Amino acid sequence: MIFVYYIFIWIAYIIFAILIFFLSIFKSKYKLSLKSRFFLYKNLFQRYADVHFHVCSYGEVKSIKQLVDNFDSRISVITQTGYDEAKKYCKKVNFLAFENFIPFWLKKCKVLVVFEAEYWLMLFFIAKLKGAKIIILNARISDKSLNKYLKFSFFYKKIFSYVDEVIAQSKEDKERLQILGAKNITIDKNLKAYLKIKPNKKYEKIKEQLIIFASTHKDEEELLLKNFNLNQNQRLIIAPRHPERFDEVEQILKKNNINYERFTFLNNDFSKFSKKILLLDSLGELINFYAISDVVVLCGSFVKNIGGHNPIEVANFNNVLISGIYIDNQKSLYNEVENVNFCEDLSKINDLIQFCDKKAKLKNSENLDNIISIIQRNLNAR
Repeated sequence: MIFVYYIFIWIAYIIFAILIFFLSIFKSKYKLSLKSRFFLYKNLFQRYADVHFHVCSYGEVKSIKQLVDNFDSRISVITQTGYDEAKKYCKKVNFLAFENFIPFWLKKCKVLVVFEAEYWLMLFFIAKLKGAKIIILNARISDKSLNKYLKFSFFYKKIFSYVDEVIAQSKEDKERLQILGAKNITIDKNLKAYLKIKPNKKYEKIKEQLIIFASTHKDEEELLLKNFNLNQNQRLIIAPRHPERFDEVEQILKKNNINYERFTFLNNDFSKFSKKILLLDSLGELINFYAISDVVVLCGSFVKNIGGHNPIEVANFNNVLISGIYIDNQKSLYNEVENVNFCEDLSKINDLIQFCDKKAKLKNSENLDNIISIIQRNLNAR
């Protein structure tokens, strides 16, 4: 099966390489990541490390920092935002090469730790061939993706045959993973529940009530603005999830004749914010504003097929937390938070924001010792 699969991905690569190249030129968000992954641009070599962590993007990179700090580590990522964040605390960072390059690109390691659902067959096969122990961390299978996994169960059973240990997010995830052939499964919290949340800047709290539409996705900004009335004693921050949507959200505000300011136009100086609405067009700042906010409307949860975002970050700061009901990818994290105000009907979002005073808080505070010990045990076994 491996040989047939490898031939197949080379054929796919040859067919789509030109399209991928042009996409890397005209889409700024892919400019470096696609060239690095599919053409090994500035990505020919990895440096040796005992533990190789592979994650997808920005949020996952943030969540593994404490683990990475405990070992001789390197990180591979998929997205540009993930790469930029990883470089802040790890010297050995690469974009993950496309699978046809993995056999001669992947550097030997003692333990490969793969985050959530980054199931790349050649990565698993070559790592095992080079003698690595393989751990899947934060493993989950959402309601939305279950049928897809079952349709290709033969493929995932092959992947799991190379895996030594799986740390699942819940009992339900464990049962689904077992159906796909995973073994040696333990259950632990979603890794993001262990995050130590600390602002990297300190902003002065304003006298008005500060509301944040956090990590918004396409359609959510318009839906929320349509159903919310900002009063004289309130100010609003809109923080799109993806940088490439900053300009798009600005056009939405202009179209609706909404008076706003862009954070970067204030030279990232919040003290200069003088209007009612701020478009937060800078990464890494959301935590700093959670720390001084009163109400956070956590998005990615008001439209289907996104799956929600991490509520742990919000709950650290004694805010009112309002969420939509479409949180399939974050159920385990929401289970760690008390007093979440769920909004099933967006026509009622205004009342929730104006009158709800039930503040979110974390249920428990634990550490990563168990996960660290699992990685160390596999490291010692090598």
